[in-house]
Amino acid sequence: MANVLKTIRTGDDYIESLRGRDLKIYLFGELVKEPVDHPMIRPSINAVAETYDLAVREEELASANSSLTGLKVNRFLHIAESAQDLVLQNKMQRKLGQNTGTCFQRCVGMDALNSLHSTTFEIDEKHGTDYHKRFLEFVKMVQKENLVIGGAMTDPKGDRSKGPAEQDDPDLFTRIVDKDEKGIYVSGAKAHQTGCINSHWIILMPTVRLTENDKDWAIVGAIPADAKGVTYIYGRQSCDTRSMEEGDIDDGNAKYGGQEALIILDRVFIPWEKVFMNGEYEFASMLIERFTCYHRRSYVCKTGLGDVLIGAAATIADYNGVPKVSHIKDKIIEMTHLNETIFAAGLASSHQGHKMKSGVYLNDDMLAQVCKHNVTRFPYEISRLAQDIAGGLVVTLPSEKDFRHPEAGPLLKKYLAGRKGVDIENRMRILRLIENMTLGRNAVGYLTESMHGAGSPQAQRIQIQRQMQVGYKKNLAKHLAGITNDVEEPREPSEYFKRVFKTKESVL
Repeated sequence: MANVLKTIRTGDDYIESLRGRDLKIYLFGELVKEPVDHPMIRPSINAVAETYDLAVREEELASANSSLTGLKVNRFLHIAESAQDLVLQNKMQRKLGQNTGTCFQRCVGMDALNSLHSTTFEIDEKHGTDYHKRFLEFVKMVQKENLVIGGAMTDPKGDRSKGPAEQDDPDLFTRIVDKDEKGIYVSGAKAHQTGCINSHWIILMPTVRLTENDKDWAIVGAIPADAKGVTYIYGRQSCDTRSMEEGDIDDGNAKYGGQEALIILDRVFIPWEKVFMNGEYEFASMLIERFTCYHRRSYVCKTGLGDVLIGAAATIADYNGVPKVSHIKDKIIEMTHLNETIFAAGLASSHQGHKMKSGVYLNDDMLAQVCKHNVTRFPYEISRLAQDIAGGLVVTLPSEKDFRHPEAGPLLKKYLAGRKGVDIENRMRILRLIENMTLGRNAVGYLTESMHGAGSPQAQRIQIQRQMQVGYKKNLAKHLAGITNDVEEPREPSEYFKRVFKTKESVL
């Protein structure tokens, strides 16, 4: 952390803060000397840098006034103090999706901070610990220095039919392996970690509901990204080596990309002041449920990517000379309808945010589940329609080197021409962008991450089932049908319906 500037303000400041760190990163079987300058890693760094630059350009959208420090802070580091704060998170996420066309990697950290605010408060309330005070001091520090926080929840899990304590290898879930008067030592791993190498700090969290036998795995703590004992193994992405080739057309989106890695933890030390849970296993499920509530409505970020893909589909239709054909227009309408449906559910979830005991605001859980469940489906259909409109050339287009070749190039310009007046290079570029988002590198963030990030589709269906109150709804129907001798449980509306119809602010 020695190279972190006193206070980071711009994207350039952020990029400079990442230089010279002693990170142990494996990529293609080799250690990466300076990740900032690696052509495969740099696009993901650029995407995070845009979160800083947006806060400078559009301060009200991407910044907030913190009651903790009295400073105007980046919204990714802000503890939500109203439902409007939650709404503005969503609007910022959509804008960043539009600006980058990829995952900008800071939502997990933002949602981890907000979920820990209430969880640490309630652990202290039961056990008399001081986790909440420690946590607030950590938040103040990262707000003052304007740092990137990564959230690390997903463990490798091993045999999914067994809990942490039942695994043949106990390190398949991150655990406490030692303690002393200064702090704790943890070992294990965190998988699929978005933006971890681009973070300054990483918050480790449990990933499943825990039992008393799993107390050693009930750990929450913050570590510097370059802490001793941390190893990163960089994840492959489809078409990722195109960033190492000459030119920029074949990249599709040469400037911005996402990042995932496997984090290995080998007796990583966490001082007590950075420990926010230590064995309180019964609160693991609370933290996970609150985090996923925040994070599942955070997937409105995909609507920003959807805006880009809709624009790309409309552009290639224009370049192909068919922008006014009825079925093309209808497909773009359908893409827009699906995209806005995602945004509507996420925004509604935030609008129905409610105040927790700690003072932080939590968005509505039912609508968060609906938002994320839509995200597991709709981007795939939007992508299918984009490929439909683009045509087969989106996967058979020759390389940029062929386009630049003295003999092959003129042939490509002749036979890959579209509508008169359209630059053939522009047509190639938009086709590569569609490929990038639906099949290539940024399909990671738009498609597979949409499926499995913050839980697979079944995880949302379980939460929806828990809250749908079929018995209460049956009573509504029976009442109107005149049935008085067959009343179902529950008779009272759920917390979801109480929030739907509330007229006064309340603390839950």
